[in-house]
Amino acid sequence: MTALPAELHPNKVLLGAQAGMVRMPVCDHYSGVEVRMRKSLQLQAELTEEMGTCVFDVTLDCEDGAPVGGELEHALLVSELVATAAPEARVAVRVHPVDHPSFHADVMAIVPSVGHRLAHIMVPKTESVADVDAAVQAINQAGGQHLPVHVLIESPFAVHQAFDIAAHPRVASLSFGVMDFVSAHGGAIPAQAMGVAGQFEHPLVVRAKLAIASACHAHGKVPSHCVVPELNDLAAFSRAAQVAANDMGYTRMWSIHPSQIRPILEAMSPSQADIDTAVAIIQAAMQAHWAPIRHAGQLHDRASYRYFWQLLQRAHATGKPLPTDLSDQMGS
Repeated sequence: MTALPAELHPNKVLLGAQAGMVRMPVCDHYSGVEVRMRKSLQLQAELTEEMGTCVFDVTLDCEDGAPVGGELEHALLVSELVATAAPEARVAVRVHPVDHPSFHADVMAIVPSVGHRLAHIMVPKTESVADVDAAVQAINQAGGQHLPVHVLIESPFAVHQAFDIAAHPRVASLSFGVMDFVSAHGGAIPAQAMGVAGQFEHPLVVRAKLAIASACHAHGKVPSHCVVPELNDLAAFSRAAQVAANDMGYTRMWSIHPSQIRPILEAMSPSQADIDTAVAIIQAAMQAHWAPIRHAGQLHDRASYRYFWQLLQRAHATGKPLPTDLSDQMGS
């Protein structure tokens, strides 16, 4: 199929305002110990080569990764790792919260030297738009005006502010911090709600997850699902990732162990049958210059084309192979 002229590109014809939606890999892999940070960057390079696209971000953790009293040294180590990462690597950093004594030191140790290499900065324990403004001001003053900001929602008050936070122009993604959220209730939510079963059952936790996902979709941002702490039960983890993707509207998820990356990719990717259907419909629609078509006895027009094009974008982001004529359109 010959290349479509710019005015007929699916992002222009189908998505409209949604063409500006933030897109990023579906997995965000966290590590904070030096040996694990180095291994994470190596694994990212290996999977990028295997799948033909970068399928997960590596976020180097200053908040939980730094030993108490060694925060500055850890931030300098993170800066060194970012500087020596492969040019095509997608690397991010989680700094300390804006009200932590080490927040400004983290930003100044990392952004001026390697901010141009970062995919984003994660700001934890964000409670309000004022916190986002404070973080953005510090990042800008360090020379990071271009950097997207991801925020971590970890309290009942922050969940209440989620729609306003998601509306902030520098915010690209909201993540849910289930463990801090449960702890913030002073024992009113049982500890089981942090785990793989309870966090999908307790009404307050489920309500918070849905509110964050809804806030992100309302403002074209990426909802990123929280950690699942069980590391040995991959079957349970896979089910959790599928529920997050299919039932809760999350398009990205945290990994805290290398074994969790591939289950996230699989859960966040459409099935091969759905991909095949989407390919057939979009190719026929492109041939028709987006006029209505009939496929398998059903009428399709731009409303359904939009859905199937976005499905193919998700497939591409998870490393699923697509026909050349469609994969070539993904980066344009």
